[in-house]
Amino acid sequence: MRDETEDTGKDLPADLLAWWIDATTAAAFLTRLPIGGRQTVDLRALARASRTFPLVGIGIGLIGAIVYAVARGLSLDPALAAILAVAATALVTGALHEDGLADVADGFGGGADRESKLRIMRDSRIGSFGVIALVLSMSLRIAALAAIGATAGSAGVLAALVACHAASRAFVAVVMEREPLARADGMAAAAGRPSQAAALWALGLGVVTMLLCERLSAIVALAIGAAVAWAIAWFARRQIGGYTGDVLGTVQQGTEIGMLLALAALA
Repeated sequence: MRDETEDTGKDLPADLLAWWIDATTAAAFLTRLPIGGRQTVDLRALARASRTFPLVGIGIGLIGAIVYAVARGLSLDPALAAILAVAATALVTGALHEDGLADVADGFGGGADRESKLRIMRDSRIGSFGVIALVLSMSLRIAALAAIGATAGSAGVLAALVACHAASRAFVAVVMEREPLARADGMAAAAGRPSQAAALWALGLGVVTMLLCERLSAIVALAIGAAVAWAIAWFARRQIGGYTGDVLGTVQQGTEIGMLLALAALA
């Protein structure tokens, strides 16, 4: 009998049900949509479900794009529409990735050694480094979207949001598969390591989405996203020995910002 936990989606046409289950698992964990909730997700299923992370990213990007288009339709300027779009994406995800970014900034910025960094990262309180990281993250994404909207209009913002939210989550799956865990407990350890096939599915979906949305600009954006993902993973390995759930959130935020800035520069 085939073990469903080992299914990596090679037989996609005959296994749409497994993909649907993975997609709903990923969406329940990565968003606050009425699918279930992070508390109800079996984290052991999250490693395989990582192949659908970019599909969830497409949905999140679409929500942000709809909010942007509505705001522009109400005659708000691109900057205000961008603020609302970024706020919408943070709201739909429950600021999951932003929380990880803030924790990593506090831990890496305030910890003197590996153990103190991990201890700070587990603290639910936010410190000065975390606040600075969040302000920069929100500001850079808003500025990039406003610039794209000013030159490429709502269609350009739609393409950028969908592409970057999908591709950034593909890089998360790749880091999960390639990098060592920083500790033996926590969310990342409970989720486990995706198979190489699952990570390749995620990467393929992210790359195809970016190419379809951004065409030639996609090559530059993906190269920058890959460089940012590698840099964050390398730095986390130096600081704490590998990745945690917070590091994965930082990978998503960092790659999204890098790719949006690239698209804004090329718009």
